[in-house]
Amino acid sequence: MYSIIVVPPPTTEAEPARTRRQLAPGERLTFGRSERDNDLIVPHDGVSRRAGAISAQGAFWTLSNLCAHQTYVVENPEGAGEHIKVGPGRLDAPVPFEFSRIVLPAAGDLLAIDVWAPRHDYLRTEGGLDGDTTAPAFSVDRSKRYFAVLAALCEPRLRGAPHAPLPTVDQVVDRLRPNWPAASRTSVQWNIDYLAVKLRLKPGPESAEPGARLNGKKESLVSLALRFDLVREDDLTVLTAAAPRRTR
Repeated sequence: MYSIIVVPPPTTEAEPARTRRQLAPGERLTFGRSERDNDLIVPHDGVSRRAGAISAQGAFWTLSNLCAHQTYVVENPEGAGEHIKVGPGRLDAPVPFEFSRIVLPAAGDLLAIDVWAPRHDYLRTEGGLDGDTTAPAFSVDRSKRYFAVLAALCEPRLRGAPHAPLPTVDQVVDRLRPNWPAASRTSVQWNIDYLAVKLRLKPGPESAEPGARLNGKKESLVSLALRFDLVREDDLTVLTAAAPRRTR
């Protein structure tokens, strides 16, 4: 099972679509300016020829900074400024965020490589049956913002209107803003795209076509969530409850 999804920065303004890379546990992806030495090319004069490496380690990943003089920052887009620094030459620094953004300083520019870690592993209950446990069909974390986005999409139909039209992205933003002041169209669409990958509604990056229709994606997400009770009426409290206090 793939555990890490890497979304590289666009190479040019004329090529905004970004081909995602999937890594299974134990796989490694190198990135940098050199086409000969890397799996992922970042064609910018301010990026080192061999800039770094991402390694999938089950439910998390590590970052190696192969640059001799530049510190990289890994941000948690959900963490209100939460981040870690990976200094020059640091190898296999563990990254604890489910959503991450590697920020590469590049001659006055800041290039972002998004990394998603959608796989969740859970403690096996003692005293259970021997043998392999059954893998969960869908794995969602109700404390994450992507779940609040999914709940907002499902809310009209959970409120007793099974054929209600889905809320627009702007309506979702307005619904989430009391507990998420920084919510925007971009962040909501990013979470919808993430959910489509996480819940396996979207083909893998090797076969996915760029520019999937957002409306069809939302309808598929809501249909799946309601059919399998990923979101119940009780879960709508995430839209009204006080924003959780984030800890490091």
